[in-house]
Amino acid sequence: MITNVLLDHPVLAWLTYLVGAQICASVGYLLARWPAFGPRVAWVLSGVAMLPIGALTLVPTSRVVEQVCAVQFSVPSLAAVENVANIALFVPLALFATVAIRRPVVILAAGSGLSLMIEGMQALIPSIGRSCDTNDWLMNTIGVILGVLAAVAVIALAKARNGTTGGPTVGREP
Repeated sequence: MITNVLLDHPVLAWLTYLVGAQICASVGYLLARWPAFGPRVAWVLSGVAMLPIGALTLVPTSRVVEQVCAVQFSVPSLAAVENVANIALFVPLALFATVAIRRPVVILAAGSGLSLMIEGMQALIPSIGRSCDTNDWLMNTIGVILGVLAAVAVIALAKARNGTTGGPTVGREP
């Protein structure tokens, strides 16, 4: 039912994505301000963010795949719910992983590589009933970029708020 509503009203898919991204960014900000445990919690949340990625991309389906891999050389429509979902799928993983290690370039490469690996597995293992698509990789990579940019912003905001390079605010003189 939710899928039908989102398919009938693509704007709701974007609104859902934006609300989810805001929640992730808020949690990322709190973790960036909590240097003692923030990175560890961010790693746990990165692992949790991997669960829907695995479930939605690699869990076998009952359908038969006729086309193993679609190679497209056009920019996909951002109005399509599937494309919005592919973007949204990788934002939390990239955001929390960047907050955890604070190396945006590493996360950009790893996130795009993860998406490429998933698409490759879909192509090489047709028995899971999934087909790879270059547009899926592109949309996932855009999600990684947006997640990393959000993480860089919340880390910078946390540093500015702390007035330091990210240290705790407890026990500081006013």
